[in-house]
Amino acid sequence: MITFTGVTKRYPDGTVAVDGLSLEVPDGHLTVFVGPSGCGKTTSMRMINRMVEPTSGAVTVDGRDVAGVDPVKLRLGIGYVIQSGGLMPHQRVIDNVACVPVLKGQSRRAARRAAYEVLERVGLDPKLGERYPAQLSGGQQQRVGVARALAADPPILLMDEPFSAVDPVVREELQTEMLRLQSELHKTIVFVTHDIDEAVKLGDAVAVFGVGGTLQQYDPPSRLLSNPANDFVAEFIGTDRGYRILQFFSASTIELQPVPTVTEDEINGLVLAHDEWRLVTRGDGTPFGWIDADGVERYADGSGLYDSVTAGGTLFHPDGTLRSALDAALSSPSGIGVAVDDSGAVVGGTAADDVIDALDTQRALDNQRQPPETD
Repeated sequence: MITFTGVTKRYPDGTVAVDGLSLEVPDGHLTVFVGPSGCGKTTSMRMINRMVEPTSGAVTVDGRDVAGVDPVKLRLGIGYVIQSGGLMPHQRVIDNVACVPVLKGQSRRAARRAAYEVLERVGLDPKLGERYPAQLSGGQQQRVGVARALAADPPILLMDEPFSAVDPVVREELQTEMLRLQSELHKTIVFVTHDIDEAVKLGDAVAVFGVGGTLQQYDPPSRLLSNPANDFVAEFIGTDRGYRILQFFSASTIELQPVPTVTEDEINGLVLAHDEWRLVTRGDGTPFGWIDADGVERYADGSGLYDSVTAGGTLFHPDGTLRSALDAALSSPSGIGVAVDDSGAVVGGTAADDVIDALDTQRALDNQRQPPETD
């Protein structure tokens, strides 16, 4: 467990970066520090491995004050991931990953052999180990950075806005990969970000920092969204927190309805009412897009399939979240969110009203499970 007890960081010019921070990071949990620029979240994290020394208060790891631990030994036992990977450009990827085990005394050959396994664990082809960082994409470099931090199997992992320098698509992939890794490894992770969506997606608990380095709220993501502690937290989360909280409810309670489908071979001769839609599916059952009466007419006049259908919006998995189900329904031109199985084939659909009904049902069940309040 990592514990902050009354920790303050004040610089010689009087600037207070962290003000009286007290919180506990449980073992095996991913805790996110989030807040606007200059709020002390990165400074707080860097005090764990003594890259920043507190002015007052104490930071302890498993009950031991880190101030009494040699900083070099401390850092060799704590993984550290920063923006853009922070890789050494003159070394091959495999040597970047193996560097910490080598520094801890492992033979270079054994460290490299283990490093190839770590590359696979973070979703990279081991063949990339022979390349140099500049020969990798931004997303690949970030994965190498995570692999390097994991190579010595540290119990603690510090991550300083590691995914902020990549594009949104790659960022989402890295977030999903992070959740997969954590479900397997159960590290104690402190993750710094300024993105509230990233915080609530990844964190078992989220610490919201305010201007002046003060802790505003420290709670699980679901409580953070449903019960912001003050106006600052509510404003930082944003006005759409009701939509965000849907990600903590399962779509598995939605009773999927049949989706009217049609293949390209069946479009000619199809008759639809002016407000009627059909989902065009490929031969393997995966969705292509929606078609209405105007689209059928365009197709009959010789327009290709691409010019006749309307983009179908997002898709969701029946075991996904209510947020993904509602997004699929709202983004669909027909108002029907399409659910697909692991192969991408259509298995049913849902309307936005059905998602809200499922939310009401799950909330009612949750309330029934709550123990009665006692005086």
